Formats: sequence, structure tokens, C-alpha cells
Amino acid sequence: MTAMVDATLRVGFAGTPEFAAEALAAILAAGHAVPLVLTQPDRPAGRGMKLQPSAVKQCALQHGLPVAQPTSLKLDGRYPEEAAAARVALQAAQLDVLVVAAYGLILPQWVLDLPRLGCLNIHGSLLPRWRGAAPIHRAIEAGDAETGVTIMQMDAGLDTGDMLLVAPEPIRPDDTTATLHDRLATLGGQWIVEALALAARGGLTATPQPAEGITYAHKIDKQEAPLDWTLPAAVLARRVRAFDPFPGASFRRTGEVVKVWQADAVDGQGAPGTVLAVESDRLVVACGVGALALTSLQRPGGRRQPVREVLQRWAIGVGESLD
Repeated sequence: MTAMVDATLRVGFAGTPEFAAEALAAILAAGHAVPLVLTQPDRPAGRGMKLQPSAVKQCALQHGLPVAQPTSLKLDGRYPEEAAAARVALQAAQLDVLVVAAYGLILPQWVLDLPRLGCLNIHGSLLPRWRGAAPIHRAIEAGDAETGVTIMQMDAGLDTGDMLLVAPEPIRPDDTTATLHDRLATLGGQWIVEALALAARGGLTATPQPAEGITYAHKIDKQEAPLDWTLPAAVLARRVRAFDPFPGASFRRTGEVVKVWQADAVDGQGAPGTVLAVESDRLVVACGVGALALTSLQRPGGRRQPVREVLQRWAIGVGESLD
């Protein structure tokens, strides 16, 4: 794929996390003008809970771009003054197009209608599969063999707009959300640049999404982290990979929450949650079907460690039942 930019556009950008920051960097590298960047307000993070700018804001400031951080864009919502100020800024930017990637705010109709070429979204799945907030997590959790990036013309629905470009990406057997996220972020940056090049030449073709195969990727909740040992081991192994880095799959033992960062489904039989084997490099736990071989754990206050290192300071025996 090549994206030869023979005409530059005035591209607004709305996004928040690393996934979006990579796309913003690609748009800038392609030579487009970015007169305005929208991102979420700074959030407290770290042990000191100090306010931290989003990855997109950091990228924008590094390139000297104007940044707006409204809490909402709804003119009739709880923050009408912030929304009104954002509207003035967007109108003054005289955008050809607004690119949106994991922004985190709903775009009202007035935003969708403002740019000359509308709003283009970078979505981390092969639509219509995995519309919604957590497409990368849910694709791994479901055991999908393939995912990808869809460049979509936004409308008022939840990821329902027409597809402009689709880039498939295989899901590897050892992929976590972290590793797959990084590949899709790179892919998203490449293909939004291609979409903008086509848009500048009037060459984008819109294809309605199929009515079949629609699934929703609901937001990941911390309450999903505990492993349910009654489920098949293959399901739990996928959840371990899907919940890395957030929220981290876990189990309880003697009152402490232990996170599981690597695990494989293996043969085994026993009461779900029972330790079947304690070996030099793995801890085998019975599941509803098969067993889960845990190979990387993290105890409270510690770091991710191979099981062989954890077991040096952690007495656990065959036959013990984990919560």
C-alpha cells in the first residue's frame, strides 16, 4: 500500500490514547495541516494521581498544534459553555475533514456536519463485527482468527457508518491486547493517510456495512478480571491474553489477588480451581474442561514474574483449591 499525498487537506483530529496518537503522527508525517486537535481532559494517573495529558495531547503539543479538551460536545448538555467554545474553535479551523480515533466522546450531529468531507473514524475491527468500545479485547477473547482496521464515514449511530477502506490483520496465537493493539495502531495510521489521499482526489468509495454479522464490543470492566475456573481452559487462556494489559486476569489465594499474565490450555482433569501440578516453570489448575497452565504471575505489590521465580517465595501445593 502506498499513500502518495498529492494534495494536502485541513485535517482536524479527535482522539485520546496511544492508538489515536499514532494516527495523528502519521497524518502529520504525510504533510497535512492539522489546525485543531480535540482530546479528553487531563486525568489523574500514577501513584501521586497527578493530572496527566493524553497521548494525543502530548503528540499535539510536541508539534505545536492547538488543543481543545471539552468535557462534552453537546450544546444542550451539562457543559454547554465548553461545547460552545469547542464549536467556535472547530468553525474557525475551517476543516476539510475531521479524523476520529478512540476519542471517547459522542459526536453530535453539528460536529458530523461541520467539515466539508465529514468525519472519518479509525476503528480497530472488521466492521460490522465488534462495534463499540473494546474491539481488540473482544476479538481475542472470542477466539477470532482475524481482525483489522476499518476506515469509516461517521454517522449518528454507534460505528454504523459506511466503510471506506478495510485492512485485515491476523490474530496470532500468542497475541495479547497489547501486542495486537500496537499492530492495529500502525495499520490505522497507514490507512487513514491512504484515505485522506483518496479523499483529496475525490476517490473514496463508500460501502454500507452488511446487515449480518453485527456484534458489540462492550467496554471492559474490572469485574471481568477474576478467572471462573468452571469455564473451559481454552476460554480462560483467551481471557488472559485479552485482559493484558487491562484489567489483568486474576484469582484469589489466601486473601490476596494474584494476576495471571501468561497461561496455556492443557489437558487435565479435576475439580475446577484445584491445583493439579506444581512444576518448575508452570502451575497447572483444573478448569471446567481441561486445565490452565499458568506461566507468568504477579503477586500484590510485585511485578510480572515467571512462575519459576514466584514459586521460590510462594508455597503452594497440589490439591489446593483456588478461589
